[in-house]
Amino acid sequence: MPSRLTLVASLLGAGAGIATIAAVAQGINAGDRPALPDLPFTVTEIADFEAPWAVAVLPEGRLLVTEHDGRLFLVTPEGRKTEVANVPRVQVSGQLGLHDIAPAPDYADSGVVYLTYNAPGEDGSQIVLARAVLRQSGGSARLSDLTEIWRQPDGGGGGGHPGAIIAFDPAGEHIFLTVGERTESETAQDPAMARGKILRLNLDGSAPVDNPWAGEGPVQSLTWSTGHRNPYGLAFAPDGVLWEHEMGPRGGDEFNRIEPGGNYGWSDVSEGTNYDGSAIPNHDTRPEFIAPPLYWTPVIAPSGLSFYTGAMFPDWEGSALIGALAGMALVRVEIDDQGQPDEAERFDMGTRIRDVAVAPDGAVWLIEDGDPGRLMRLTP
Repeated sequence: MPSRLTLVASLLGAGAGIATIAAVAQGINAGDRPALPDLPFTVTEIADFEAPWAVAVLPEGRLLVTEHDGRLFLVTPEGRKTEVANVPRVQVSGQLGLHDIAPAPDYADSGVVYLTYNAPGEDGSQIVLARAVLRQSGGSARLSDLTEIWRQPDGGGGGGHPGAIIAFDPAGEHIFLTVGERTESETAQDPAMARGKILRLNLDGSAPVDNPWAGEGPVQSLTWSTGHRNPYGLAFAPDGVLWEHEMGPRGGDEFNRIEPGGNYGWSDVSEGTNYDGSAIPNHDTRPEFIAPPLYWTPVIAPSGLSFYTGAMFPDWEGSALIGALAGMALVRVEIDDQGQPDEAERFDMGTRIRDVAVAPDGAVWLIEDGDPGRLMRLTP
């Protein structure tokens, strides 16, 4: 793949590309920020689940919650759970299983939802992005017309770091999907491997003709950005900018502004070190890679990302809300007028937070990582 400098120069002009690289060369390290014990919200425990993984809010206020082992539930705000039938068979191993769930942009009319999971394969599990219609009748719910729209072509190998997080662009025309490097670090820099990438697809799974490497190969045609490690958060801010976070190794959790064609450097650079203690070059040693404007050393292990819009917490408007597994917290990140993010507050939740969602009424929903794992509603 071309370097980020080459790509940005072709898209925006060489001067603009160089300025962008310089602007993000020195990021903010928020790793040692303290968590606040006094919470500015009430936490209401709504329901318990077995190892919940993702939560999504439907337009009418009900929720969908995935469980890691392959179950899906439709949940009322009061906590009444209905298991959804016809969920595809998933391979469960370590971090692998049933992952994200997201209503389609036209869900109110179509009832379509998108989901990700690890499917068993001959050479190991493969990440699958599928869509189905959520049908409800007589107090029951099921998925129908399940269709795979993308399957990871290179199964097998590493067993973790699936990514598998879904986001839709503001126009509702494209779906973005994070794919981790499956614990095989070097694959993140291989343009032909669907690992360590953020993909951009049409809603039917086809490759958009305006992707950065359209027409260059089956993986390249879908690739939006590359050089990612373990991306468990992806969301568009209210201003239309796409942000991602990913877990680093020993240190170096990243919060990144995603640019088309950008290369974020893993595993050639990192703000962390290898688990064996050996050094990894920092981003500032390789200016062709995009450095994170915000990172965490020590790590917080970010998981789940949602931007706040709503009436309940007006001071949070436009903030990124991030769950923290190792940090056992809810992290609020503000982004200033120049596009620089910084951790504004870290709330001590006393437990590992797996995912975050914002409801139409402005309430914030969290799921706890664990078995049981609680579904919690935050209100002022």
